[in-house]
Amino acid sequence: MSGFQNIGKIPELKRRIIVSLALLAVYRLGVHIPTPGIDGVALAAMMSKMKGTLLGFFDMFAGGGLERLSIFALGIMPYISASIILQLLTVVVPTLEKLSKEGDAGRKKITQYTRYGTVVISIIQGFGIAMYLERIQPAVVYNPGMAFRLMTMITLTAGTAFIMWLGEQITEKGIGNGISLIIFAGIVARMPNAIAGTATLVEAGTLNWFLIIILFALVIGVIGFIVFMETSQRRIPVQYAKRIVGRKMLGGQTTHLPLKVNTAGVIPPIFASSIIMFPATIAGFAPWEPIKKFALYLTPGSLLHEIFYIGFIVFFCYFYTAIVFNPDNVADNMKKHGGYIPGIRPGKRTAEYVDKILTRITLIGAIYISFVCVLPTILVRKFNVPFYFGGTALLIVVGVALDTVQQIESHLILRHYDGLVKKSQRIKGRR
Repeated sequence: MSGFQNIGKIPELKRRIIVSLALLAVYRLGVHIPTPGIDGVALAAMMSKMKGTLLGFFDMFAGGGLERLSIFALGIMPYISASIILQLLTVVVPTLEKLSKEGDAGRKKITQYTRYGTVVISIIQGFGIAMYLERIQPAVVYNPGMAFRLMTMITLTAGTAFIMWLGEQITEKGIGNGISLIIFAGIVARMPNAIAGTATLVEAGTLNWFLIIILFALVIGVIGFIVFMETSQRRIPVQYAKRIVGRKMLGGQTTHLPLKVNTAGVIPPIFASSIIMFPATIAGFAPWEPIKKFALYLTPGSLLHEIFYIGFIVFFCYFYTAIVFNPDNVADNMKKHGGYIPGIRPGKRTAEYVDKILTRITLIGAIYISFVCVLPTILVRKFNVPFYFGGTALLIVVGVALDTVQQIESHLILRHYDGLVKKSQRIKGRR
């Protein structure tokens, strides 16, 4: 509690937290503003039948906005999709690769391209959703036609652009990563409904209290496992040689190079979900029978969905780790400062050694993320256990919470205040 009391003693930190909470409140308010021209009652009845489908999976990332078809129905997923495309193109296109290495100016340019890509993707998805809604029976659209499609497309695109701006403002003027916190807020806001659904099953006699206790223990166990894995590191010992600079002797100390087991964080499941949702978007925009069948096979819980989901998670674990951590740069910096790994030659050999270790622990991280994300499907589909609080949602919630707490810790410790946790249990940053 002393750590939370210290937050109020730092005006800048208190201001940042208030700004973050205020902007998240604006986001949650916008989720309840409906898009014009929709029969809300008929739409709610239709969405209640699709909670286990890909549309319900998409609604999780939209924070419930798709269920109401609010102005924020697309959520932040178009921005994430644009980020995936830009990061993939950075590896392939030499011009973008050069921009990524130009420091802040290059990153700002890539961010600008990402914004443009977000608008384009939002236009396509918004138009596709409008066409999909017009085909639903019983009808949920009052006046179908091109006017409705254009109005829905513009409304949803503007909503996504506003959410993107909110996320950037939270990152710049608030605390934590804005985009991640928006997804976090959407998931947390839906948890009371999940708890109420569980209580309804208990009242109906479908669940007994013994099973509820087991589920509660399982949730706590999964949270503890996520926290343990997210803070786990492989520490490589590093020795620095002694150097004489002027009249002082520097170096000679032993330290370590920390490699996180899950360097990519919550990015892989988010990116994987976005990729899997893409065929459903195309199916709504261009209702070709082969694409509709393929999108149907990708319904959450199906074998094909789980295979693709795990495959994309493993791919993005390695892909994102390769982007944020470069063993060659680490080896060069270590060599410049007189550091070396005992038993390993500096330079290329060090880079190869670090890369080999990073490849192995990234596999462990990918298996861990895949297990946590697939666990609810196994429990719900195979054993008929209503495990609402696991998988991708819980992984995102715990991961974002750890990152946010770590940033608050940094502000407190920088100003010589006690942090939120004991000194022996400091939460390590993601990078």
